[in-house]
Parts: sequence; C-alpha cells; structure tokens
Amino acid sequence: MTHPGRILLFTGDGKGKTTAALGMALRASGHDMRTLILQFMKANSSVGEIAACRHLPGVEISQTGLGFVPEPSSPSFPEHRRAAQEGLRLALKALVSGQYDLVILDEICTAVSKGLIDEDCVAEAVRQAHPGACVVMTGRNATRALIDLADTVTEMRFIKHAFREGRAAEKGVEY
Repeated sequence: MTHPGRILLFTGDGKGKTTAALGMALRASGHDMRTLILQFMKANSSVGEIAACRHLPGVEISQTGLGFVPEPSSPSFPEHRRAAQEGLRLALKALVSGQYDLVILDEICTAVSKGLIDEDCVAEAVRQAHPGACVVMTGRNATRALIDLADTVTEMRFIKHAFREGRAAEKGVEY
C-alpha cells in the first residue's frame, strides 16, 4: 500500500531554505530513497551541494536556472523564463514518473515570484506527483496558493546576517 505524498515548503527572507531541503536529501539517502533536486535559479556548478550530491547514493541534482534574474524589461529575461519553464517540464516528468521518493524544487517559489513560471502550472505539477512521493519547494516570497497546497510550511525569518555587516559569502556556509 502506498502512503499519501507529502508537500513541504520552506520560504521566508532568512537563510536556510535550501539548506533544510538538502538536509532532507541527506536523510533520504540514508534510508536508500531516490532523490532528485532541481535548482531553478542557480547556475553555479562549483557550489558545495553539487559536489556533495555526487557522493550521496540515490541523489541526483540538476541546475536549470541561469543565475541572477534581470528585470522583466531586460532583453535576457525571456531566456531566464525559458530556462525556468524547462525546469518545470523536467519537474513534472520526475514528479509523475514514480522514479523518485523525494523531489526538491529548489527556489521554485522565487521563480514564481519573479514571473519566470506560472503559479498555477507549479501547483498543477505538484498535484500530479506520484502517490507516496515527497515534494519540497523552497524560495522567498511563496505565494498563498503554494502555501495552501503544502501540508508543512516553514518560514525562515531574517534576524541578522553577516553579509549585511560586510562579511563576504563563505564556502561551505552560503555556497
């Protein structure tokens, strides 16, 4: 008998959304579960999670974003939009396949809030997840519809960050 799937959402302006999702991937790997991580806004393959996931059994990671998203008026914005939409196409394929126990859609909330992909399309893709699959969505500015869709929502709240005090991003901490 399959169990009903789970939908978790990590949002907010604080640090830790992707980190929490990666912790779930680590935990799932320890239970021989198959995991796919799709990073919607990221394009830097030298980040620590890419290197680490190569060593985690059952964990695949793919970056579908193009990095920093320009303003919608920028000539390169449509390119970012196409990349995010292709990421959503890959996500839907993975979600319905039954191939993965855990599917992490990293920064998908941010992609929606920046107008790269449609909220309704994301919600419909998540609703089609294979029974028993766990779906994790991360990113700032989660929409009400995505929050309502999730059965567990955590908001990371900014209180203080070294970056605001002039400290540069550090390997192993921010990337």
